[in-house]
Parts: sequence; structure tokens; C-alpha cells
Amino acid sequence: MSARRLSSTKGIRLAAGATLFLLGVAPVGAQPVASDWKAIQKPPLRSFQPQQPRRVVLPNGMVIFLQEDHELPLLRGTARIRGGSREETAEKTGLVSLYGQAWRTGGTKTRTGDDLDDFLEARGARVETGGGLDSTTISFDCLKDSFEEVFGAFAELMQAPEFREDKLGLAKNQLNTGIARRNDDPMGIAGREARKLGYGASSPYARTPEYASVAAVTREDLLRWHRTYVHPNNIILGVVGDFDTKTMEARLRKAFSVWPKGPAAVRLEAQFPDPKPGVYFVQKDDVNQSNIRMVHMGTRRDNPDFFAIEVMNEVFGGGFSARLFSNVRSKKGLAYSVGGGVGMNWDHPGLFTLSMGTKSGSTAAAVDALFEEIDNLKKTPATAEELGRAKDAILNSFVFRLDSNAKVLAEQMLYEFYGYPLDSLEKYKAGIEKVTAADVARAAEKYVQRDKVALLVVGKAQDFDRPLSSFGEVTPLDITIPEPGGSKPKADASSAEGRALLDKVVAGLGGAQRVAEVKTVRQKSSARMRSPQGEMMVEIETLTVLPDRLRQQMRTSMGGMTTVVTPEASFMTTPMGSRDLPASARDAALKDLRTNPLYVAQHAADPKLVVTAGGDEKLGDAEARVLDVRLEGAEVRWLVDPASGRILRSIGKGVGPGGPTEQVTDYSDFRPVDGLTLAFKRVMTRGGEDAGSVEIAEIELNPQVDPKLFEKPAEAPKQ
Repeated sequence: MSARRLSSTKGIRLAAGATLFLLGVAPVGAQPVASDWKAIQKPPLRSFQPQQPRRVVLPNGMVIFLQEDHELPLLRGTARIRGGSREETAEKTGLVSLYGQAWRTGGTKTRTGDDLDDFLEARGARVETGGGLDSTTISFDCLKDSFEEVFGAFAELMQAPEFREDKLGLAKNQLNTGIARRNDDPMGIAGREARKLGYGASSPYARTPEYASVAAVTREDLLRWHRTYVHPNNIILGVVGDFDTKTMEARLRKAFSVWPKGPAAVRLEAQFPDPKPGVYFVQKDDVNQSNIRMVHMGTRRDNPDFFAIEVMNEVFGGGFSARLFSNVRSKKGLAYSVGGGVGMNWDHPGLFTLSMGTKSGSTAAAVDALFEEIDNLKKTPATAEELGRAKDAILNSFVFRLDSNAKVLAEQMLYEFYGYPLDSLEKYKAGIEKVTAADVARAAEKYVQRDKVALLVVGKAQDFDRPLSSFGEVTPLDITIPEPGGSKPKADASSAEGRALLDKVVAGLGGAQRVAEVKTVRQKSSARMRSPQGEMMVEIETLTVLPDRLRQQMRTSMGGMTTVVTPEASFMTTPMGSRDLPASARDAALKDLRTNPLYVAQHAADPKLVVTAGGDEKLGDAEARVLDVRLEGAEVRWLVDPASGRILRSIGKGVGPGGPTEQVTDYSDFRPVDGLTLAFKRVMTRGGEDAGSVEIAEIELNPQVDPKLFEKPAEAPKQ
């Protein structure tokens, strides 16, 4: 390359300079290169001067923030409204979650939610709603050219929502599905139960929706909530994007100034006692890891010690270089993940929380390590190196927290919502920089209290390295999901009528001796499966090994799937690989096995079996006798032909797309099979809706079974 070309552009001169560095020759005027990374001098952070949004207060009390950002032709707006789930009543827990979803999907008085979907999709826009702990939100996101149309839809939805019944029903189904699955995730269990320990199970800051509380919410409740809280004086609206501030202010004044002021949202007053110290345990047998939490009461962000606590949290449990991560995970190898510190919420105390995941066999050692780090936080003050590293980490991340005008606007809206000084943002950097080692030591002494800790472990006790009782008396926590409407009183013992009717069922199957001889059943069938998504034809081969093994192979036009359920391992295998079944699915399948007529008949003499007769019931043209069966936590109601002993219908509880529901199966086409009489046709309903049917082509009793069929396939080695 010629000298002339080298000097022709700035970019090439830089590249040439870089080459000289690689050759060990510094260009003229370059600074000397440090020989040790520790000698590198870090330049001081520049002063922080964010672009401040314009704050406008309308005569009706609505507060508006306007933030120009001309980088892209987009506009985004969010209205935050005072009043959230902490204000809902305990018996209707979940109301705000349902409100937040049905507000948008329910549409307005002039167009349905589906119509609104089409309208927004055609314009590449969004209008969304949601519900939270202390507020609800409604937002829009659109191109500059479609702002007027989208804003019109946004304003109409804010002021005149319809909350249509069908969309409320859909929201309830989705919330109920979450309830049904909430005990599948051990981390979710740990977080939920830790909040209950920290705030109290009945606290509005720890309540969780239940089937009964969701069912109690009506459309009128949503409308009443809207009438109570959605008033301009309870709203903070922020708009950011490609607009002129004066023009936008005029547009918003025109849209909202005529909206009359309403009653102010009443702030919740709650008590925050410290949790009861102790050891709490949730037994979960389908895991090989333990989730550990330590909690006690924290503080608020307006605490004068806020900055000292921020730095202390970073030193203690904030990141990769923090003490918890460095000592417990890296040096001792006891944690998959570990962290925590003193929680500080905006308008109510947070929780001091330490979170940790470890293998089951190191549970007690991990708890020991956490207590050791709590003690060392007070015994060994933060070093100058730890203090500097923590402050650098906080301030460097602070830059990215506010690296756009939209983020600055969101932060200012938080200060407005919670009543903090609007210059809090500018004061943050200086506040962190002023923290000393003595401040950190004082914060640790005052806000981290080992004697107040409630220790929670979620895991499999049989695999722990030593019992949790070594830390004190253990209180087991019951995480059973309450059934809808509460449970009815149940008989403690079988009735004579029930026993007599069960004897007829056993005889109708083929007699006690033949029933006892059956260990394995293989059946091949064709099924029509019906769900809210549509209908599908499936070929099924089911292998049942009594008392507690099930293997089901399903083949559809889209491919195959195998499900295996055993007490030791439950998993699903597809062409994409294998994955464990959720605990709720495993437990439901094992319960179904315990209501299998053959299983019940084989346990007829079991003292734990409770059978009671419940009178007569008409089933088509037939008269049937009701038999309620309860065994090992599983329950079913059978409608039995009193003459033949055949079960004509079973009624049980299952989990459908929307949570718990009644599942009904009608049996017909009874045929002899190697000494037994079994039904070859089944028709199912779920929650009163068609759920499909099964026609059995072949049943084989006691076939030879390879035990490997119930073993989970080994994972393919990684390349």
C-alpha cells in the first residue's frame, strides 16, 4: 500500500497505528502501555446529566411526563394507575390479575377485544394492560404516523372498557392453569413460601390466588374496580418518542382535561412484624437439588442508610465477585446459584433474603456456609478492594440502567408514583461514591440479623447430608393446593352397602381370584381427543403394570410420543428427546392408577380403602347404583349396574386447560378377555364438554414385560 493511500483516510491511519503497536513500536504521541493490568488507571466516570422529561399536571390531577426521542419514528406511552393486588380482598385474591388481562382482551363498548387485535395488527401497534402489586397499567406502542388512531383506541380502552364475560372466563382458565402447576417448580415454591414466612401467610404482600378466590371474581367486580381506581388524579402518564413536546402536551390536555376528578386511591396500611425464626421445610421427592431461602424483615428505599445498604448488598451477595458467590460457590463448590441481601422496596419494607440452590447431598453444608458468611459479614469488614469493586459495579451498571430516554422517563415516573424527590436520579451517583467501609459495617450490623432468620428448604430430605433438625426444630409446610369450594366431610369407614356393591363390581370383573392374578395389562386403541385447540385422532398402546407403572405410546399424523410414569421416574420422550414430567402430571397419573377398577378390586381388603353407597341414579334408560371409592388419596365415583356389577360411568376430578374440573367417562361394549369382562368403548367429557372417545381394539393380560421399557433413555453425549 502506498504512503499516499495510507494518509488518505482516518480509518487507515488508525489501522496502521494498531499495526505498529502489534510490532512493539508505539506511534508518535501515544501513551506508554502498562506492563501490568493492575497498573491501568481507570478514568473517573463523567458527570451524569440525563435529559429530563417535561412534567405537566392537569387541573384534574393527572400527572404527565413527556420525553422526546427522535432516534426512531416511534411513540410509546404508559399510564400507571394507583391500586393493585394488595388492595384486593383475601377472598378474591387474583382479581387484579384477572382485571389486567380482561381489560385489554375484553375490548371497549364500541369494539371487542378481537376487533381491537385486528385494528392494531393492521397498524403494527400494541395496546396492553396489566395488573401488579400496587398499581395497574395500560400502555401503547406505535409508529409515529399511526399515533392518532392508536391513541384514540388507548384512551377509549382506558375510560370505557367492557370486560366481556367470555374473556374473563379465558383469563380465569389461564390463572387456574398456573395454580394447578405451581408446585411443579421448586424455585417457585421456595420464593412463594419465603414471602409467606417473611410477611405472613395472610399478608396482602404474600397472598396467592386459589381456585375458590378466582371463581369468586365476577365481571361486576372488574367494573367496580375500574370505577374505584381509574380516575385522572390516580394516574401518571408517560410518553416517549418522536414528537414535539408542546404539540403533544396540547393533544393530551385536549384528550384528558375534560375527564372529571374522582376519589383518591386509599393507600393500604399494613403491619410488618418480623417472621418467626426457625427451620421450615417443604418435602419434594421428585428433585435432586435443594432450594434454600433465609428471610427476615428488610427496609424501605427512603431509609437514610439506603446507599450504605446498596454497597453492602453488592459486597455480600451482589455478583460474581461478591462474598457469597466467591466463597460459597467458587471456593467451596456448594452452590449452583447463590446471592441476596437486604431488600428495599419503595413504599413498604422488602425482605432480607438469601437464595441458594445446591445438590441434595450438600444441603446442610450449604446452610452452614450461608450462616458462616452472615457471621463473617460482621466479623470481617469490607476491605478497600471489596468496597471499590462494589461501588464500581453499582455505578457501571447504573449507566446501563439509564442508557436511553425511555429508561430515564420510567425512572422519573417511579419517583413521582412513590413520592420521592424528582432529583433522586441525579443524587444516586454521589450517594454511592460517598459510602465508606464504616458505613457498610454499620449497615451490616443493623440490617442483617442472624437470630431473626427464618430458614426454608425445599427438597428431598432422604438425600440430605444431615437432618435439618441439626439447625433446630423443623416445621413442615403444607403446600397442597386447596380444592375449589373447599372439601366436604368424608366418611371415615366403609358402609355395609358400599362393601356389598364393591363385591358385585369384583364379581362383575371376573371374581376375586382372577382379578388377583392380573399383574400387567396391554391394550391397543384408537382415540379421538378433543381440546380447546381442536380435535385429533391418535393411535395408543398402553402398558399398565400394577400397582404403579404406566407406559403409553401415542402416534399421530404429526409424530409419536411416549409417556412413562413410575414412582421413581416419570418422563416424556419425543423425537426431540426426553424430559421429566411435571410433578403435578406424575401425581395425577398415579392417582388415576389407584382408581383403576382392577387396582381397587385387588385392594378390596385393604383397611385404607373406603367405599360408601350413595343411592340410585338414572343413567339413560338404566338404573345405576352410586359407589364412592377413596384409596390412598385418590377418589372416584362409580355408577354401577346392580345386576351385573359393571361400572357404567366413573366421575373423578382432573385438571383441564383451565384448572380442576370434573371428568366423566362412560363405559360400554363389554367383552370377555381371558376370564375378565372389560369395557371396549369409553366416551369422555371434561367440565361438561366433549373430551373425546376411545375404542379398544385389543387387550392382553399378563404379557411379558421388559423392565427397561420404564427406564429413562440416556442422554446422547455432547459433541
